[in-house]
Amino acid sequence: MYTFLVTVLLMGIVKKNSLRDYWSTDPMFATPFFATLFSQDRFLILLRCLHFVNNATAILSDPLYKIRIVLISLTSAFGRVFVPYKDLCIDESLMLWKGRLAFRQYIPSKRHRFGVKFFVMCDVKTGYVLDIIVYTGSTTDIKHYEGLGVSGSVVMTMLAPHLGKGHTLYVDNWYSSPTLFQHLLSNSTGACGTVRSNRKGMPASGCRKMQRREVEFQENGQQLAVKWHDKRDVHVLSTVHTATMSATGKVDHLTGERKIKPDFVLDYNLKMGAVDKADMINSFVEFTRKTTKWYKKIFFQLIDTAVLNSSIVHRQLTGKVIT
Repeated sequence: MYTFLVTVLLMGIVKKNSLRDYWSTDPMFATPFFATLFSQDRFLILLRCLHFVNNATAILSDPLYKIRIVLISLTSAFGRVFVPYKDLCIDESLMLWKGRLAFRQYIPSKRHRFGVKFFVMCDVKTGYVLDIIVYTGSTTDIKHYEGLGVSGSVVMTMLAPHLGKGHTLYVDNWYSSPTLFQHLLSNSTGACGTVRSNRKGMPASGCRKMQRREVEFQENGQQLAVKWHDKRDVHVLSTVHTATMSATGKVDHLTGERKIKPDFVLDYNLKMGAVDKADMINSFVEFTRKTTKWYKKIFFQLIDTAVLNSSIVHRQLTGKVIT
């Protein structure tokens, strides 16, 4: 089985159009190495029979029962072997899946648009994936917190082992709300993120139209709300920043003036992309292929993430960068 997994991982590096091409004897396509690991038929039988649960004793009401054991064991290992640095971020990731599936999602802003949605928490400094929750609708594996809604409950569930340790969380406007940020602050955890202007508890901003690079600060002693007009109005909420502006290092090519932005707009732009970066790195060597079974695709996605985390831990321990 270890050899099978190694073969799968190598197929992410040596990309071919179909699985049978790896055992092709055509001189133009041949990669003889794969035949030394497995015969074609043996590999395809193992792939076809790959299964992770005893159906006779499975809890069929759990939509993830086909993959639950692997998901729990891997995500618990992710949290166990790495202590994160100060900054964390939570964002969504979408695994392409166009087949029939009860919890398939449509997110037009994502590259794949259709697929299985994951909530992912990353360490900002290293890009290490600390936790993954698979979204399955009303049965999603989260603890519901009164007054925080689904998005706030996702944040609190994922952050539970890290509360009270002085971390700072970066999130986008689907999660951010004054109620959630206050709840985190009471647990010694800072937060920063873009926020929807109509969220409950957000201060009313002026109705006048703002000019380019104009900014408006409002605070209540614990939270700072900013309305910043760049190409459009951007609303940001923070419990860890002050109302100061900093140079971006860029120059406006029309006026010749140095560009300045609010500190936490710069900070947010720098630290929010950890989940997207993990997806990007995985996309270069992913094995995750089109398959008729959704749980196999999730399994290979988790293996890709495990390999990414392994390389990050190796780099942290040895200081060496491996390909």
